[in-house]
Amino acid sequence: MASAIVTMIGAVRAPKTGELIAAHLRRKIVRGELREGDTLPGETVLMEQFDVSRPTLREAFRILETESLIEIRRGSRGARVTAPDAGVAARAVGALLQFEHTTVADVYEARAVIEPAAASLFAKRRTARQIAAMTRIADSLDETVDAALSGRESLESWMAQTLAFQDLIMEGARNRTLLVQSRVLRDILATHLALGVNETLERPALTTRAVLVRYVKSLHRFIGLIEARDAAGASAHWRAHITASNEYLITGTGDSTVLELFD
Repeated sequence: MASAIVTMIGAVRAPKTGELIAAHLRRKIVRGELREGDTLPGETVLMEQFDVSRPTLREAFRILETESLIEIRRGSRGARVTAPDAGVAARAVGALLQFEHTTVADVYEARAVIEPAAASLFAKRRTARQIAAMTRIADSLDETVDAALSGRESLESWMAQTLAFQDLIMEGARNRTLLVQSRVLRDILATHLALGVNETLERPALTTRAVLVRYVKSLHRFIGLIEARDAAGASAHWRAHITASNEYLITGTGDSTVLELFD
């Protein structure tokens, strides 16, 4: 009977000792028993504590270092605990999207699902300081529309501010899961925007200027909805805003894969 079950579900690999030690230390870090900045005991002490060899202990350290949970410096007395970094997970998932040959259109579609949900939460949880920060960005974009079209560096700066505006929405939603998901997409979006600078500069200036002006007006409208705590309105508006932006940004590149952006 047991062999039949193994056949059906496949053999289950027993974790290595190094993985078990890493899991034990990871639990202590996540639970706060080991805090950021704490130094782990020396190798000799830990080898004795876990009754393992140096290579096994170092395997555990490598796992935790890869997860950005510890930092090992040459000449230091021991490994130092660091705060978990959402960026590490974002980079790993980003690499997976590249491996899966995910299309640019697919990434923008995911953005259109995640960000409106965050906008709804943001409207309920926003602070005066966050509204002020968004207004500063929108005002800056408004004042620099013409300058943005003067060259690559100016347009890249303009687009960087649009990403900063999106970051405020995701951070203001105060939902860690949505924030991590958005960080996975952010690097891809930023890369795609950077590659799109040339195409934007090649478009007729008046047409492009009209697009940028409409974009900024949309941001001001969104800020008004956030200030009014209109969650449904903010979500609907941001969905429409993203849909329009996506259509403009992925023209001619929607079938390209994420991998091609990083070639």
